[in-house]
Amino acid sequence: MAASIAYVGGHLQYGVNFCMGQSYKQAIWVPSVTFNGCLQRELSWSCGVSKFLQIRKCNLFRSRTNENWKSFGTVITSAYLRDGSTKYFDFAVIGSGVAGLRYALEVAKHGSVAIITKAEPHESNTNYAQGGVSAVLCPSDSVESHMQDTIVAGAYLCDEESVKVVCTEGPDRIRELIAMGASFDHGDDGNLHLAREGGHSHHRIVHAADMTGREIERALLEAVVNDPNISVFKHHFAIDLLTSQDGSDTVCHGIDALNTETQEVVRFISKVTLLASGGAGHIYPSTTNPLVATGDGMAMAHRAQAVISNMEFVQFHPTALADEGLPIKPKKTRENSFLITEAVRGDGGILYNLSMERFMPLYDGRAELAPRDVVARSIDDQLKKRNEKYVLLDISHKPREKILSHFPNIANECLQHGLDITQQPIPVVPAAHYMCGGVRAGLQGETNVHGLYVAGEVACTGLHGANRLASNSLLEALVFARRAVQPSINYMKSSSLDLSASSLWTRPLVPKSLGSDVMHKILRITKEVRKELQSIMWKYVGIVRSTSRLQEAEQKIGKLEAKWETYLFEHGWQQTMVALEACEMRNLFCCAKLVVSSALARHESRGLHYMTDFPHLEESKRLPTVIFPSSHTTGTWSSRQLHQQPIVKSMV
Repeated sequence: MAASIAYVGGHLQYGVNFCMGQSYKQAIWVPSVTFNGCLQRELSWSCGVSKFLQIRKCNLFRSRTNENWKSFGTVITSAYLRDGSTKYFDFAVIGSGVAGLRYALEVAKHGSVAIITKAEPHESNTNYAQGGVSAVLCPSDSVESHMQDTIVAGAYLCDEESVKVVCTEGPDRIRELIAMGASFDHGDDGNLHLAREGGHSHHRIVHAADMTGREIERALLEAVVNDPNISVFKHHFAIDLLTSQDGSDTVCHGIDALNTETQEVVRFISKVTLLASGGAGHIYPSTTNPLVATGDGMAMAHRAQAVISNMEFVQFHPTALADEGLPIKPKKTRENSFLITEAVRGDGGILYNLSMERFMPLYDGRAELAPRDVVARSIDDQLKKRNEKYVLLDISHKPREKILSHFPNIANECLQHGLDITQQPIPVVPAAHYMCGGVRAGLQGETNVHGLYVAGEVACTGLHGANRLASNSLLEALVFARRAVQPSINYMKSSSLDLSASSLWTRPLVPKSLGSDVMHKILRITKEVRKELQSIMWKYVGIVRSTSRLQEAEQKIGKLEAKWETYLFEHGWQQTMVALEACEMRNLFCCAKLVVSSALARHESRGLHYMTDFPHLEESKRLPTVIFPSSHTTGTWSSRQLHQQPIVKSMV
């Protein structure tokens, strides 16, 4: 894997000046991993990226095209076409969850926006979020209390400045959603009904029954559809970011995407790009994430020289519906696990093993209201000790009307399979749910790649630390999407684009020349490899880990990837060829390796990362894990961009 990992204390360090010979302070190097950069300056997590990034123009940006560009603002989508396969926008947004949509609605006031989304616009992690959004909206609650709950849940690895920003600005972001038409549950007194979930000391969860994400997505999509400056490109799979090298700086100019309905490669040239592509749940066999969550944004950003952080912290939601415990089994295997929201435990749900013995008080004094990492490990321990497949979550002791009004979606899903949650316990099992790590971002969503911003699950802002507090994900997405707006507008206004820039990068090829028989074989093998990778990740890089098993995973993944790539290239595949399944596999390999390498570097147990050979929390290691950029030319297909980066010189 062409990257390097270090723990860095108190400061964010970037390897950017490739000619210097300094070394990193407080760094733990990973064996057999190379890094050809070095320290230029020290930066704090939150504000360091802002101070570090200077808007620089390169030869792709020329003032002579300003007048041409202005005319693009309000015309229809077809006007952005160039030779049928290149489109030009002020802003390109990758992803149509809450982060991407909220950002798009704001920047659309200042320019043209393309939203590039992999499937239907509503198919995102946001749409599957049941519990709600946490925010301080009750007089008895406080920002300080929300901050403390977040930091405790995050095992004290959270960036305090990021936590303060999110907890302080969160209430206004909720009010904005309500003003846009989002409808949340209210109590009998007419005020918002605030639920409580694990890890929270107060009732502060704004929700729409158990379908909160769906309601937020509905309100935002409705506004997007009615905005003439926003064009939505559904069924467009983002392949790679288009980047150039300006000295030691990497600059982003847009993305290549595959229209999965027409099999045409479309190039989006933009002044500013926002990555809001969600997580990577499908590196595991069982996940609450939709099928689109294959780590595309994290992998693209890594290949584009973006700094990645804290990838070892994969959150397994403690309570996904265990289908094998249902009276009536689903007729076919689910594409993604059905989530049983944290709010069920927040409302008084109790966890039992199959002997109906309550077990959470044995593990933690907070019992069922302990943070997710604690509950997931406790369930995992019960399953292994008792050799059972699932545990039971019981809410049936609560009034029937309350259960049905708070959890109508869960009640309906279970009833379809012969289980009445008002009378029977729900079979549950942990499933991969959320990536606390991702593309390292500053307080305004900026990255070390010029012109590239990130928001939502794809980003690592420092908010979540070693474990995300329940219902902080939608909140983080809203806050950072909004904070990325002004710097994006400033960057866009300072930039103009050479309309011939599209020819600087080799265009990806759709593998029509291989023929249907060969493609059928490649797709069949890729499907098998995907399942094998997921199996390795669950077996060796799951809820409980050890150094030896992580090393075994590293070796197995390396061999599996080499075997898959060899098969592809022996059957005529080329470096620049693209197909949805192959590109997803490429991204899954990339993200899996980032997780394993990060996990191997952390020699302690903290939050979601539990190591049997390092079972204790070490104060000296209360530092983020950072994966620095490295060579473009080394590594596997999954680690390299399809095109070679053009090298340009800064304008004086």
